[in-house]
Amino acid sequence: MNIAVIGTGYVGLVAGACFADSGNDVICVDKDESKVSGLRKGVIPIYEPGLSDIVIRNAKNGRLSFTTSLEEGVHAADVIFIAVGTPQDEDGSADLSHVLAVAEGIGKCMNGPKVIVDKSTVPVGTAARVTEAISRHTDHEFEVVSNPEFLKEGAAIDDFMKPDRVVVGVPSEKSAKVMRDLYKPFVRTNNPILVMDVPSAEMTKYASNAMLATRISFMNEIATLCEQAGADVDQVRIGMGTDSRIGMSFLFPGIGYGGSCFPKDVQALIRTAHDLDAPFQIGESVEAVNAVQKRSLVKKIVRHFGGEASLQGKTFAVWGLAFKPRTDDVREAPALVVCDELIRMGASIQAYDPEAMGTFEERFGSHDAVTYAETNYDALKGADALVICTEWNDFRHPNFSKIESLMDGKVIFDGRNLFSLDEMRETPFSYISIGRPIVAS
Repeated sequence: MNIAVIGTGYVGLVAGACFADSGNDVICVDKDESKVSGLRKGVIPIYEPGLSDIVIRNAKNGRLSFTTSLEEGVHAADVIFIAVGTPQDEDGSADLSHVLAVAEGIGKCMNGPKVIVDKSTVPVGTAARVTEAISRHTDHEFEVVSNPEFLKEGAAIDDFMKPDRVVVGVPSEKSAKVMRDLYKPFVRTNNPILVMDVPSAEMTKYASNAMLATRISFMNEIATLCEQAGADVDQVRIGMGTDSRIGMSFLFPGIGYGGSCFPKDVQALIRTAHDLDAPFQIGESVEAVNAVQKRSLVKKIVRHFGGEASLQGKTFAVWGLAFKPRTDDVREAPALVVCDELIRMGASIQAYDPEAMGTFEERFGSHDAVTYAETNYDALKGADALVICTEWNDFRHPNFSKIESLMDGKVIFDGRNLFSLDEMRETPFSYISIGRPIVAS
């Protein structure tokens, strides 16, 4: 099948590469000339395990190409995926200006029948607006399909190649057949292709992410209760998760969720609910809890050292800057809040992340109070405390004797509960985590 993917961001590039890897001819379109030039040379603009190999292999085999010409992409394709950004607008809604601009461009370039697929995360009613935008500029036959993505950063290739399910919202059986044929290679283990009406597919993406965000915020609230009650949230989590009605996924307490999906999608669903005069009160609570949770570790730090004024001149080693491991994405990352608050109180930061130091500095800005270390141990030199914000595997089994020799202080604030309490009782450190008893040195 001949496919065009408009947008080479996280979703578009993964989709284009994986479709090409299943034998399709794919042309990826992006207006950013430097990005397209880099992709043609095998330079991947994002960090995602396994993506580089797939892009380079399929480009070499001639199945994957890159262009800045929307017309070239539209003319070459039977199926066109719109995968441009839908950033959060000032009122919390999804900004559809990029999607609708691409739709108008597609309409102007149409040269025959097409299936147009909304791959970007878009609110209910977007397919109708895309249809209207294209119709203003063409008489060619086309249908607009909703095909939301469910990719986890750090595991996107596996998620695309082996999906739990594929959700497709279609206006007719004709476009449903096209989408089934396109996704058939990815569901050979009989995971379902769920064909539904377009508004339901558009809603499914937001509802799914809102549910996952709800589980995270719920467990963070339970963690706070555990701290007050003297309970251990790890034991509570296991007691809950082994109930088959609940399950273990997304029950890990921490310092809040971040990234490009959960914050934006929950807020967009809240905005949609208000527009429909059906307030989404649970979603509003989920967001409020998450905002508080991002500051929870800082509150523990302030309490341990005896007040905000006591942080003046302190040095904190920070392990982990990305919003989650196996990505360089720092959008809405809790580390942004933690570092900002500590600096505001007069502290300095020595930070390390395996992949996200560059993107963090871009987002956070250059700051005299922040230095970036070459290794996680380098970040510890002379630090008064260690603060863990991201659960990279690199951090799970450190040499505590080495940590002790490098740090001036003897306290670890763990926002991801990486270490067992029994393990930490055997170290010289005070250990303060989320929803668990404090281990005193």
